[in-house]
Amino acid sequence: MKARQRRLLFVAIAILGVGIAATLAIDALRSNLTYFFSPSQVAAEAPAKTRFRLGGLVVPGSLVRQADGLTLVFAVTDNAATRQVSYTGILPDLFGEGQGVVAKGRLGTDGVFYADEVLAKHDESYLPPEVADSLRPVPATSDTEQARDP
Repeated sequence: MKARQRRLLFVAIAILGVGIAATLAIDALRSNLTYFFSPSQVAAEAPAKTRFRLGGLVVPGSLVRQADGLTLVFAVTDNAATRQVSYTGILPDLFGEGQGVVAKGRLGTDGVFYADEVLAKHDESYLPPEVADSLRPVPATSDTEQARDP
């Protein structure tokens, strides 16, 4: 083999190696990717058979503990839609009604979101900006306030 042929073979093997490495890296990133959805987006898009994160506020009065003692069913809302969540395990200390929550899991065929992991925080700054914007209450205007505004 001449020197030129060896260089071309080396370059071809290097390009093939870089291509294989890039393909493996992209595949690994794709398999670890979990998208975030609000309850209203789940109602509209309903990603089936894929893991994703569901976030919003825990609806007050919706916590129901099952007979096994570890399974908890609760509702998550973004003030536009509500989705039932079922989680088996120990919840974070900051988890509670009216608090922000992000659950990672899958949507069941019965419409219930089955969470593998639940994350909670004591304030709404934990939520993504688009969800935090959707959770802000709409200011109520009364006739007296409108009359005072010039």
